[in-house]
Amino acid sequence: MTTTYERAGTLRGSTEPGANDLQMPQKLMIFVLSMALFGLANVVLEIIPDVTIGPIDVSVAYFVFVPLVMVALLNPFWAALGAPLGEIIFTDLLMGDFSGLGEVEGFIQMFLALYAAGSLIRNPRSKPQIFLGALTVVAIDKFLSAAVDLTKVYIGVEDAELVEGLPQSILAIEGIGFGVDLLVSGILFGALPAMWLIPALHGKLEPLLGLRPRVPGEPVPGGAHKGWFVGVAVLLAASSFFFAFLEAWDIELGAVDGDFRDQYGDGFLWVSVAALVVLLGTALGLARRQRQARERALASTRPTDPAQSAPTERS
Repeated sequence: MTTTYERAGTLRGSTEPGANDLQMPQKLMIFVLSMALFGLANVVLEIIPDVTIGPIDVSVAYFVFVPLVMVALLNPFWAALGAPLGEIIFTDLLMGDFSGLGEVEGFIQMFLALYAAGSLIRNPRSKPQIFLGALTVVAIDKFLSAAVDLTKVYIGVEDAELVEGLPQSILAIEGIGFGVDLLVSGILFGALPAMWLIPALHGKLEPLLGLRPRVPGEPVPGGAHKGWFVGVAVLLAASSFFFAFLEAWDIELGAVDGDFRDQYGDGFLWVSVAALVVLLGTALGLARRQRQARERALASTRPTDPAQSAPTERS
């Protein structure tokens, strides 16, 4: 007589269709968490002074590692959608420095950059993939931004901002700025911390949101599909040019020009911090309720009759 034990459920690394599908509350939590963390990172960045070396302005454009953690470990689409919105709300709108429709340009460029980077990182423990993802964020975002600036100058809607001591060429200036951003934002404040942080958080952050950690080699949940991503990316990039030109033509629909930080000093940044704390607390509360509801649902489906859980016997 042989005793056979039957295992219920799916394996942790299951790649069956729908194994990594997200419910709307989970999508909302990823969106809000990404928005809050990147917003907080940009508030911190506001108090860090820029460094000037000769004619070159060496500044940190953003802390790339913060949104990169979100898109590498969680759903790339919803994390990439939330991060640039956090920057717009908490460091532009609340500070009274919001240019209206012109902000859509930066939103589209950052969304494309983060979404592409999150789709590239198929193994959250692979440091080469994380390094490439960090450089991808800065490369896409800054390349599109430089292309917009060059187009404005060559069309004639804006004058070139030449820098004393550098070659009097807008192309050379944009190229130097691109290289500085890759080094400072892409490597120092992007790849290096992300290569430690992402593997360390893999398998620890996801359960807090009721998600299964990403399994290396399986399709990226919410990742870009090669068949249509290139076409959509080109369309979105072109639309970012349109919104950039609206700002150049002084069409500032929905703009907020209060300059509250200039009026009240750096202490006004605490307004953004307070709003972020409320938002982050709400997101964590929703995540906790979601996890508890999930645990109760799993508990209710477990067999209570000992006969149902007993091993089956066959001769």
